[in-house]
Formats: sequence, structure tokens, C-alpha cells
Amino acid sequence: MIQEFKDFIAKGNVMDMAVGIIIGAAFTAIVGSLVEDLINPIISLFMGGIDFSSMGVRLSDGEDGAVFAYGNFIMAIINFLIIAFVVFMLVKAVNAAKAEEEEAPAEDPGPSELDILMEIRDGLAKK
Repeated sequence: MIQEFKDFIAKGNVMDMAVGIIIGAAFTAIVGSLVEDLINPIISLFMGGIDFSSMGVRLSDGEDGAVFAYGNFIMAIINFLIIAFVVFMLVKAVNAAKAEEEEAPAEDPGPSELDILMEIRDGLAKK
């Protein structure tokens, strides 16, 4: 059973998935910072300084009462849309790069070994 587990872990697709998850986590931090630190302040500027995350309705009296924080939900939707757009643009760029790579003409490998041998044979036959 241990050998079977080692074989499973050593498969390429498991390792690829692990690398993808690690890169994805790092990318999430970058995009999260982009949204929180750069884009949300710009949105707030255009919305007259409104901070959606502070919006909510108190459901009970007192400072410790429950709050229906719909502003956090609005910010989560905005963040999702921005992150989804950034990921879309990234995938689009990767697909375009792959398409360029596929469209690039293959380099002429030159004559094959057989072609060279045939030329030598023909050259010797003429003499």
C-alpha cells in the first residue's frame, strides 16, 4: 500500500496539481493586493469616498448587537468581478502566446541523412 501511495504521489499530474495550487495561492495574494490596495481605493474615489464594507443595518440595540453587513457582501461581489476579470485577461494572454507559438513556422531542419547519402551516391555515379 505504501508503494502504491508513492506511485500515486510521483505521478506527473499530481505534482502538476501541487505546483498549480502553490502558484495559485501566490497569485491569489497578488490579485488580492491589487484589488484591496489599488482598485478599491479608486472605486471609492469615484463613489465619493463611500466604503461599502462599513455599510450595514443593526438588527438589535446596543454596540454588541448583530449587524446585517450587506456592504461586505457588495465588496465581495466587486472583488470577485475584478479578480475574475484579471484571471480572464491572464488566460487570454496565455492562450494568445500559445497560439503564436503554434502558428510560428517550423524551422527547416535541412536535408535528412538519407538525402545526403543519396546526393553522395548520385555524385559518385556521375563520375
